[in-house]
Amino acid sequence: MPQDSSQSQSQPRSQSQPQNIRTADPHRVVVIVDENSNPFELGCATEVFGLRRPEIGRDLYDFRLCSPEPRTPMRDGFFHLTGVAGLEAADSADTLIVPNRPDTDVPRRPAVLDAVRRAHERGARLVGFCSGAFTLAEAGVLDGRRATAHWQWADSFRVRFPSVRLEEDVLFVDDGDILTAAGSAAALDLGLHIVRRDHGAEVANSVSRRLVFAARRDGGQRQFIERPMPDAPDESLAPVLAWAQERLDSPLTVSDLATRAAISPATLHRRFRAQLGTTPLAWLTGERLALACRLIERGEGRFEVVARRSGLGTAANLRALMRRETGLAPSAYRSRFGPAPAGTPVRTLSDSRGA
Repeated sequence: MPQDSSQSQSQPRSQSQPQNIRTADPHRVVVIVDENSNPFELGCATEVFGLRRPEIGRDLYDFRLCSPEPRTPMRDGFFHLTGVAGLEAADSADTLIVPNRPDTDVPRRPAVLDAVRRAHERGARLVGFCSGAFTLAEAGVLDGRRATAHWQWADSFRVRFPSVRLEEDVLFVDDGDILTAAGSAAALDLGLHIVRRDHGAEVANSVSRRLVFAARRDGGQRQFIERPMPDAPDESLAPVLAWAQERLDSPLTVSDLATRAAISPATLHRRFRAQLGTTPLAWLTGERLALACRLIERGEGRFEVVARRSGLGTAANLRALMRRETGLAPSAYRSRFGPAPAGTPVRTLSDSRGA
């Protein structure tokens, strides 16, 4: 059954989240590229983690590619990747993105699996895009853990790795130190989620604007979004979404959205499911929470004011939703992502890991 957008991240996480914000040295993201890897997901990783960010004023990550071979044939031999680091670069990764390939029945190289295991043992964050979940499972690091993979491989994954708790109808799963995305475009969703987790909603929004991509699609949204031929000339939700985003501090309801769109609530639900893969209420709550995070990041320290201006009502409701969706209380979120007080020393990566 499809899940509402809150479900994928509402369960308690078994692993602690990296505390690597405002570090003196950028967090190092390393991508292992192996034979027959998918170029699209490699491009997603490069776009999200590898580009310079002059619009932000600092580099978010130290990004590197590595491969077991000096010349790596990409998917279906479309081109060869050369000039990247050797596999030993994976041993210095703070976040390691593992290989993904369409021929999921082909065993991964033992050297690659060993690199994944070493990274996991020393506490690095592991990320699998699309069929990358097969690499993680083959390395043995997903046993007893939550993960997702592309829907077309769900059955074969479940047969091969019965000890993994596969969530087959979500965009991505955040299980603390191991994160997996379902398919190609979901790699961007997960990448932006990681940026948001590391650097806050304001920075993630900046990255998404440069990508011209939706800033936030929760992991629990469906992989497959139906897009039937419209019965009317224009059934886009864009106008009503823009209208609602300008009024998040108002007591908006699903009925208000339906009235604005001049359709019934039932039709509104169908269009939200078809176009966004979520429900109107889940979307509205997510937008309000994102606004609350931005207000905190910009320096608003009165949480009752944050709750009122974002439409979340009360500070208690704000605390409950932030804990559920970010794993942090508002005060902890402010400490990590809010403006640093004057004279505050920059935290080093080692300091952050010990936090």
